[in-house]
Amino acid sequence: MRQALLWAAAGTGFTFLMTTLGAAMVFLLRRRSSPLLQRIFLGFAAGVMIAASVWSLLIPAIEEAEAAGGIGWVPAAGGFVLGIALMLALDGLLPHLHNGAAQAEGLPSSFRRTTLLVLAVTLHNIPEGMAVGLTFARAAQHSGDTGLLAAAGALALGIGIQNFPEGAAVSLPLREEGLSHRRAFAYGALSGVVEPLFGVLVVLAAAQLTPFMPWLLSAAAGAMLYVVVEELIPAAHLGEHSNTGTLGVMAGFLVMMVLDVALG
Repeated sequence: MRQALLWAAAGTGFTFLMTTLGAAMVFLLRRRSSPLLQRIFLGFAAGVMIAASVWSLLIPAIEEAEAAGGIGWVPAAGGFVLGIALMLALDGLLPHLHNGAAQAEGLPSSFRRTTLLVLAVTLHNIPEGMAVGLTFARAAQHSGDTGLLAAAGALALGIGIQNFPEGAAVSLPLREEGLSHRRAFAYGALSGVVEPLFGVLVVLAAAQLTPFMPWLLSAAAGAMLYVVVEELIPAAHLGEHSNTGTLGVMAGFLVMMVLDVALG
């Protein structure tokens, strides 16, 4: 388990670093963030998460179940539903506000608008951390199989790539809300902290629930796709010329697919 924890910490640490670097763009871009650029960023993140859910999580979950002599689609479907249920619960409980929305979601709170905006991004970073942590845990359970380790690395790389513009997509609007450059950067970076946190937590859980790895992988996929459909794709298609958001989705999907197939 120690090896899995180290791998997961390194993988999610990289994704967190990329979020931090993206948030640092607030020091370089002094003007208002472009809605067009925001749509491209959000679409790209959605495309990466869709491809990762299929190639890095659902297909491996089916393969794991079948290798154990089970019916592949049962844990894939069951875990998928559990992941959606988890995000529904968090969505209903955690106070948060999506960028551009007028009304906050979740339980009533006295949080400031800026805090609610950060919590919205933090919420959808949770399944990303789970996904990266679980793929490294799976590689460790197979005695460090080089192919599985490479696939986990490809997922961490893909999530990290999309976290760079995501970090900027958090810090720049916060700057527009009136925060100083330093505070906007700090909040943007902190939105990614949940990735290493949940990455390590799921490794600890997987160590105790080894036979249920297909369920855990599928749950991460369900949680990621919930975020994509509920938040990223709608936000990527706001306003005019929404085809830019669509192209962002296609680009993200293509990049993650190539990474997973080429490196895995």
